[in-house]
Order: sequence, then structure tokens, then C-alpha cells
Amino acid sequence: MGLLTDRVVLVSGGTQGVGAGVARAAAREGATVAVSGRRPEPGEKLVAALRETGTDALYVPADVADVGQAQDSVAAVIEAFGRIDSLVNAAGLTSRGTLVDTTPGLFDEHIAINLRAPFFLMQAAVRDMLRRGAPGTIVNVISSSELGGQPYLAPYVAAKAGLAGVTRNAAHAHRFDRIRINGLDIGWTDTEGEDATQRRFHDADDGWLEDAARRLPMGKLGQVDEIADFVVFLLSDRSGVVTGSVIDWDQNVFGGLD
Repeated sequence: MGLLTDRVVLVSGGTQGVGAGVARAAAREGATVAVSGRRPEPGEKLVAALRETGTDALYVPADVADVGQAQDSVAAVIEAFGRIDSLVNAAGLTSRGTLVDTTPGLFDEHIAINLRAPFFLMQAAVRDMLRRGAPGTIVNVISSSELGGQPYLAPYVAAKAGLAGVTRNAAHAHRFDRIRINGLDIGWTDTEGEDATQRRFHDADDGWLEDAARRLPMGKLGQVDEIADFVVFLLSDRSGVVTGSVIDWDQNVFGGLD
């Protein structure tokens, strides 16, 4: 449909999982796509695949836990393509910790990746939009857990709840600049990262995904391509004037009790 034709889009954490899905979906809709991440091999492989479809694409090596590298990734996009029109913050850390066993180090890791990084990526992107007097769009991939979450996600919840607040604050601050900023509270999602997490922290075996899917209302975990299409919609003009929304993208209804 060409929803993102002539748009320059940066996806942080774009080398795998939801981020990679967003990069592919944005490319299908006509965007010039840059992906950032810590792993060069999947990043370069994804970019090569996008280029084969005719997409102008770029891999930017970056560990977004480092503010300098995060902001340099935006600078690299601007240097390569002249501007940044849209940003998707998809990088995330999901390691476990409860209120009673989380160390300061673990807490700081979650803040660095799940809150500080998107904050300063947004800062760099918005500065370019303001410099050019141009509109833009940002989508933050948050989590339904920011509304409470499981006990073993304490530092993750703290950071993601902060990101939900920052999303609304930034959207309010820049609405008259025509910079629309929204977030998705995604639920349990079928990604390679989630598979690794289940095996590492929950002793999951090869059948965990099928077992989990049977217990869910829709009979499946959230799917990357479905989330990616929704992100592209929010990045595009088809989502109209919507800004400052943190949307529940899940099959459970928060506040609903059986």
C-alpha cells in the first residue's frame, strides 16, 4: 500500500524479533530502513535481504545501553539518508528479577536498555525533526507488563512503566510540532528471544510454545508480523492524529476477572 513511501525509518533492536519484523514490514511499505543492534551478523543479513527487495537499507552497530552509541545511531542514519522521519524503539532486555533479589546492577541494566536508551534515541530523532521543521512519528514497543506484570519482572516493569510515561510526556510536548509519539503494550510474543528466555529462566522444553498457546484465549502467542503491521500503521499517516496513546496489544483484558 506504500504507507511509508519516502520515509526514513530507524528501528532500534531491529536485528531480530519484533524489531526485525518491523523493519521488514516498513520496507514492504516503501520506507528506507535502518536497523541498529549489537549483533552484526543478523543485522547485515537482514539488511542484505531488504536490499534484495529493492529497499535502501542500512545496518548500524550500536549497543543502546550506551547513550553515546544510541544517539550516534541516529546521527549515522541522518548522515546516510539526510534525515530521520520515524523511529521505532524495539530494543529490550527481559532478564528476571524480583523485588527482593534484584541487584542494583540488574536494575541499572533494565533502566539503561528499556528506558534510558529509548529516551535518548527519541531526543536525537526529535532534535532532527525540529531542526528541519518537519513532522515525524515514533513508536515505542513497551509491554503489557508495565501495568503490573509478574513478580519475577520487577526491574523490567519499573523500566517499561517509565517508558509508558515518557511516551505520553514526549507526545504532549511535541504535538504542536506534528511529531506523533505512541506506544504498544504488547503481550506474550512468539520470538526467538522469548524461546531463549523460556529455556534459560523457566526450564522450558521443546514443546513449551504449543503448551503455552493452548492456554491462551486466541490459541497462540502474539505474532511478530501482526505487531509489525500495527507499528507501521502507527508510523503512517493512516493513523491520523493519534498521539500519546499507549495501546494494549494483547489478548487479555486488563481489569477483567473470571
